[in-house]
Amino acid sequence: MKAFFPPNVLLGRNGGDEFCILLPDYTFEEADAQLNQFTRLPKTFAYKGTEHHFSISLGYAEYPAFASNHSQLMRCADAALYEIKLHGKNGCMAYREGLELRVRKQLGFAFRDISEHLPGAFIIYRADKEDDELFYANQEFLHMAGYKDMDELFRLTKKSFSNLIREDEKKKIEASIWKQIDNGNGNDYIHFHLRRADGSYLSVLDHGRIVESQQYGKVFYVLFMDWEDMKSHYSEKFSG
Repeated sequence: MKAFFPPNVLLGRNGGDEFCILLPDYTFEEADAQLNQFTRLPKTFAYKGTEHHFSISLGYAEYPAFASNHSQLMRCADAALYEIKLHGKNGCMAYREGLELRVRKQLGFAFRDISEHLPGAFIIYRADKEDDELFYANQEFLHMAGYKDMDELFRLTKKSFSNLIREDEKKKIEASIWKQIDNGNGNDYIHFHLRRADGSYLSVLDHGRIVESQQYGKVFYVLFMDWEDMKSHYSEKFSG
């Protein structure tokens, strides 16, 4: 970013993976041209010697046309940003009058509502044979496995998916997952014993899917089902 914009432009981090750009003394037309050019530029980063491509979404607003202070200006730019995200990402949009400021709330609520109320436990972790870092677990998973919160999960597992697998099963389970993926399957299905927070183990069915994330590269989305509960609720199917 520093290499693209002139020295008088102020660049900062807004939090997480969001950044802000202040272009002083620019006309709307000048800012529009520069921000669109910046958005379209090919972007890459290197991780463990491999170059990865990524794209950005950018929303911006004009002062004082749509805001009387910096807080209003940020909210307007934020609304434009999340309008872009709702329409496929990888784009640049100016705030316009009438653009709903509730867009961000709708987007955030949708993810939270689905992840926390889905009738199933799931996690997200890095799809890397050498670095299986845990990124996320929903409340259903934390409850099923007895972890108080994400911090406890990360602390007890050292943020590694493999540390959720019973020690004597690790090599076999990890080999099975990658054999299914390396054979061209987008999904994997395995049965193993999941380590709970108290050190006990729960028999689970794991249904994983490998996907490409713009932010993290390849990741696994994994659903877990309690094996004994499945047999209890679907006893006729199991006995058949």
